[in-house]
Amino acid sequence: MYSLNAPVPAEISRLARGLASNCFDATPRDRHTLVVKRLGDGEPRSLASEIRSRIVGTEPFSARITGVETFENPATGRAPVAYLRVESPGIERLHRRLCERFEPAEGIEGDEYVPHVTIARGGDAGRLAGTDLDREWTVDSLVVWSSEYREPAERIALPVQRA
Repeated sequence: MYSLNAPVPAEISRLARGLASNCFDATPRDRHTLVVKRLGDGEPRSLASEIRSRIVGTEPFSARITGVETFENPATGRAPVAYLRVESPGIERLHRRLCERFEPAEGIEGDEYVPHVTIARGGDAGRLAGTDLDREWTVDSLVVWSSEYREPAERIALPVQRA
């Protein structure tokens, strides 16, 4: 199973780990990612090629952490899920464009998509909700992420040029 992710800068990962340390019995996320779109199965090079052809002209764009929110009833896994809320018109445009080609995952993509970086889930993760933050970074690449191997399989540099 593969997904298209926007890399999360070390500063944002440190922020998420620091926030998770305020929980007593929640399970902190060990790797911080920002899923743009779940892709399903396939060959990574072919998936990356398909994505490149669909996002030609996409320039680097900004992403901003605006605070901590929770999913009280997540589609999968333990609740609640505390996450860093990400505001990024660029990510949302990419998500919509890729939903035209790759079937949206029910309940978490398409109209239900919420760009976020998970901090922790279960237990007392909800205690983090309401924390105000303001951190911004530039997304200048994307990765095709392998959930099986938990590592990038392909990298896509922005801007994407016509082949």
